[in-house]
Amino acid sequence: MNHQGTQIIETKRLLLRPFLIADSKAAFQNWMSDQAVTKYLRWKAHSEILETEDIIKDWIMRYEKPDFYQWAIVLQEINEPIGSISVVSKNDELDLVHIGYCIGEKWWHQGIVSEAFSAIIPFLFEKVGANRIESQHDPNNPHSGKVMEKCGLKYEGTLRQADFSNQGIVDAAIYSILHEEYKDR
Repeated sequence: MNHQGTQIIETKRLLLRPFLIADSKAAFQNWMSDQAVTKYLRWKAHSEILETEDIIKDWIMRYEKPDFYQWAIVLQEINEPIGSISVVSKNDELDLVHIGYCIGEKWWHQGIVSEAFSAIIPFLFEKVGANRIESQHDPNNPHSGKVMEKCGLKYEGTLRQADFSNQGIVDAAIYSILHEEYKDR
């Protein structure tokens, strides 16, 4: 892959951009401290803003690496981050990237995550050179799977007790889109 780092991407409603330390307060308030948001995720809701500041500082340092992709999902209407979308893992031998995302509960069911995910797909295929973009969710969180389907990912199957979250050991429903499928759309 030809890693490009976290680039700014704009959509109709969103600005996807690298995080800034100034985003800490909004990130903490809008999603990182919300247990409903982290229910099906691997990390616990932050109890103090210092936790949020520390993770954002870490991301800012990692932006120096061209293979690090962590976008703030900024709703242009309010000009503050309301969630994040990132490449949570990758395999350069397979030209594969795995996407993870979360967004504040106040903005659920508005097509925002689908809009953000749809915006990074062309970047990852056309600029970075990914061959496979994949994501997964806990089957108990079906709305996350709907996001993947809206973005053109195909359901491949469910791996039994193959992941963990704040719910414990969970199943993992796997979705993907290949570069050839993207080109044929």
